[in-house]
Amino acid sequence: MYQYNNVDQQIVDERVEQFRDQTRRYLAGDLSDDEFLALRLMNGLYIQRQAPMLRVAIPYGLMSSDQLHKLAHIARTYDRGYGHFTTRTNIQFNWPKLEEVPDILAELAKAQMHAIQTSGNCIRNTTTDHFAGVNADELEDPRPWCEIIRQWSTLHPEFAYLPRKFKIAVTGSKEDRAASQVHDIGLHLVSNTEGEVGFEVLVGGGLGRTPVIGKVIREFLPKADLLSYLDAILRVYNLKGRRDNKYKARIKILVESLGIDAFRELVEAEWQYARDTELTLTQQEIDRVKSFFVPHPYESLPDHSEDLEAKLAADTDFRVWYERNTRAHKVSGYRSVVVSLKPLLGAPGDITDLQMDVVADLAEQYSFAEIRSTHDQNLVLAEVRKADLYAVWQKLAEHNLARANINTLTDMIVCPGFDFCALANAKTLNIADAINTEFEDLDYLYDLGDIQLNMSGCINACGHHHVGHIGILGVDKKGEDWYQITLGGSGREDASLGKVLGKAVAADEVPAVLRKILETYVEQRTDEERFLDTVRRVGVAPFKEKVYAVAH
Repeated sequence: MYQYNNVDQQIVDERVEQFRDQTRRYLAGDLSDDEFLALRLMNGLYIQRQAPMLRVAIPYGLMSSDQLHKLAHIARTYDRGYGHFTTRTNIQFNWPKLEEVPDILAELAKAQMHAIQTSGNCIRNTTTDHFAGVNADELEDPRPWCEIIRQWSTLHPEFAYLPRKFKIAVTGSKEDRAASQVHDIGLHLVSNTEGEVGFEVLVGGGLGRTPVIGKVIREFLPKADLLSYLDAILRVYNLKGRRDNKYKARIKILVESLGIDAFRELVEAEWQYARDTELTLTQQEIDRVKSFFVPHPYESLPDHSEDLEAKLAADTDFRVWYERNTRAHKVSGYRSVVVSLKPLLGAPGDITDLQMDVVADLAEQYSFAEIRSTHDQNLVLAEVRKADLYAVWQKLAEHNLARANINTLTDMIVCPGFDFCALANAKTLNIADAINTEFEDLDYLYDLGDIQLNMSGCINACGHHHVGHIGILGVDKKGEDWYQITLGGSGREDASLGKVLGKAVAADEVPAVLRKILETYVEQRTDEERFLDTVRRVGVAPFKEKVYAVAH
């Protein structure tokens, strides 16, 4: 993984001291709330419903065991003993004291971490596939390209005050585990007819009040031109994007209003000024960044492990966890482990300080001291020897981190909702608890197959409800929480927006409505047909008819 040089460290350290002085002046009354607002957002600090919230950057979801230990230390020393992982692979602390935030940032800087550009109208954390570099079907590891984008975009003077926040995702395989098509820019590593590897570029995706699937603006972009082309897109957006209405300020609105062809013409014209300049990536610079992502020193191991097979045969719980929570690795004798942060009756994405230390220790002992956070609010130990899986499982199970529910209904993406967020209209965590209680039977969920349920507490869609196979949106009706259901969305390579099932249902009806949806799915599906396939084949109408006979 990338390691700071002296310049990187100096920039982060200086930013900490700048914010320390800004916080001191604010607390002394020398800065107004409005003056401090922009300064704190530049450093990832929000004021939420009950307390400040600090969002810490985890670039492309990759962190070392030392960094996760540092996050555990911060949770226990400055917060209430836990953190919350988000869909942008960052971590949030929900209870820091304002006067202690500079101290937290100083602690982060010691571990080569920061909170820069985790909020505000700037280029946010670039994300990617949590199996990057270990997926056998991958064309190329996308992480070096994420790092190149990170170095270019961090504290970029021209793009620090964009019309709205800006998000980029990069993928290296046909499978899309980064929801790249609902990002402001999606970058797909592809090969052209000459066998050269470059990027397919999508622009104008996004969720929120106006959900849009991104559109292809360029089918093939040479690697050397990556930054100059991104620069051209950002310049056009910075010049043409609306600033009079924050709800219409995202690049997706600009692309929709102009049309993708007209937008492409503007970008191509702007690109002529940036192309063949210092923004052109040299092979030397590409190789420099790639040197931080060389393969680990794997052992030469057979793919078959008799010891593993014996343990799988002897322990049913372990076998089920192995089937649901581990994935194939491109190197013989290794598997990738998904650490579930979706325990029964636990807030999705939350992890305690003790659990962080446990995962960090496991990574150090069994996974080359690296951990990945995922788009769907879990963690990954990507490099575990098959012979070590049983020991890893035992330790995870001991600390409530081994629920075998990955890709099932209860592996939910859920925003913190009204309990924490000042923007939320409705609670989400109580609904997640109710769903877990209703569908505690994992055997039933396994029979249903892979189902992605996403839930948001407001139209801002931090829980990505638009692209869940089942989406739940919390709405406020005269001071009461109601929930709108959508079906048929996907954030994967077959990206689509879910269709609204009908009127919102009351909070206490949500579990029963979900059960009727799933019963209808079982009735309608053909052999081996997935939930999403079934919804697309039969449409929403059969589900609506059955559901609202129950709900209303």
